[in-house]
Amino acid sequence: MRREFKLPDVGEGLTEAEIVRWHVKAGDEVKVNQIVVEIETAKSIVELPIPWDGVVAGLMADEGQTVEVGVAIIAVDTAEETTVAAAAAEDMVPNPPAEGAVEPGAHGSPAPKEERQAVLVGYGVKTGASKRRPRKQPPTGIPSGPVANPDRVEVAAPPAPESAPETLSAPPEVPAAAPETARRAALAKPPVRKLAKDLGVDLTSIRGTGPQGSITREDVHAAAEPVRAAPRGDEERIPIKGVRKMTAQAMVSSAFTAPHVTEFLQVDVTATMEAVRRLRTLQDFAEVKVSPLLLVAKAVLTAVRRHPMINSAWDEAAQEIVVKHYVNLGIAAATPRGLVVPNVKGAHALSLPALATELAQLTETARAGRTQPAEMSGGTFTITNVGVFGVDTGTPILNPGEAAILAFGQVRDMPWVVDGELAVRAVTTLALSFDHRIIDGELGSLFLRDIGAMLEDPLRMLAWS
Repeated sequence: MRREFKLPDVGEGLTEAEIVRWHVKAGDEVKVNQIVVEIETAKSIVELPIPWDGVVAGLMADEGQTVEVGVAIIAVDTAEETTVAAAAAEDMVPNPPAEGAVEPGAHGSPAPKEERQAVLVGYGVKTGASKRRPRKQPPTGIPSGPVANPDRVEVAAPPAPESAPETLSAPPEVPAAAPETARRAALAKPPVRKLAKDLGVDLTSIRGTGPQGSITREDVHAAAEPVRAAPRGDEERIPIKGVRKMTAQAMVSSAFTAPHVTEFLQVDVTATMEAVRRLRTLQDFAEVKVSPLLLVAKAVLTAVRRHPMINSAWDEAAQEIVVKHYVNLGIAAATPRGLVVPNVKGAHALSLPALATELAQLTETARAGRTQPAEMSGGTFTITNVGVFGVDTGTPILNPGEAAILAFGQVRDMPWVVDGELAVRAVTTLALSFDHRIIDGELGSLFLRDIGAMLEDPLRMLAWS
């Protein structure tokens, strides 16, 4: 029997994804759980396995094509006998999590512990279990039975007579004064309608080329093309999609929602650099790369233990501050696909060698473009290592749902006064941005001062741990 595998929601409320690379072609034999395709979501590259044994009958989407969740992408001819689980997998397209859903804090680490403190005003993400979105009820008088394609909606046309086929949901009412010839029906899916709105295209002026005359993305782009100014010969246009699109949306939301404050501190890290050289000679670190970032991360984890409010979030719906007594430590990583921020789950519970191993695996996976959505969710505090780009510091923007982020600048030799004498020392600049609704100037300063003190004298990490 022929089965069609539909693009699933692989997490984080996915609505669409781009086909990056097919691993099979028509006529190939496939086995259960064999990887058949790579897709690019708004956050990462994801490999999708096939849920059946069989032979590929055909590929239903091309590489580079953007496909909506629930649309069939590959057809497979299978034997008549198939397991109940495989049959169920055919049409399984998980609902995205409800607004306000929060991921658990640590995978394989002690259960997250949260403390809530009442506040008066603010914003944030409400913690709690994910819920399915309620099904939309049909308008009064509209049949609620099956339809040919529930994704297509007819708009701006008078109500159809009772004898009209039940292939489309009811359109909004049009004022009686409007002539019937003023606008005609437009068949298009919601993402296509949003695209048309963004590009300023009137759907009623387009003749669709899709099934049953529906309007496709290509139709909308074609209609918008005449009104666009022709690009100059020395210009390049790059589509905003995937990681770049997700990052842009998150940063705009954060910058205009949480009131940011940034403080700076120059630190003599000569002792830290010597400690890094010593660690590299130890057997416990023989298999991992030890960098100054490791000790910065350890200093952050120690300072969070001393100042728990730094590791918190603002819950607007509940009007509470959520103090998290676990740390999912995010490390911002630059990749060819854009900036991603995977996090080390339960970093607070790791030894220094284990933390070094996790940081090395995290950055390697990110640079290879293989970071999964679950690895980028649930972060509680982030470090961005801008020093690798040869700059001293910056003013980082908070990751949504977090109260603070630390920028670690380049380490370079500078003149420094030591015991009243001028000397050449290894110096870096730290920048801490924080949500001023949760963290006041005193708390932010104490936290940043403690990190600086531990990097000046790494033995303090042992004393304060």
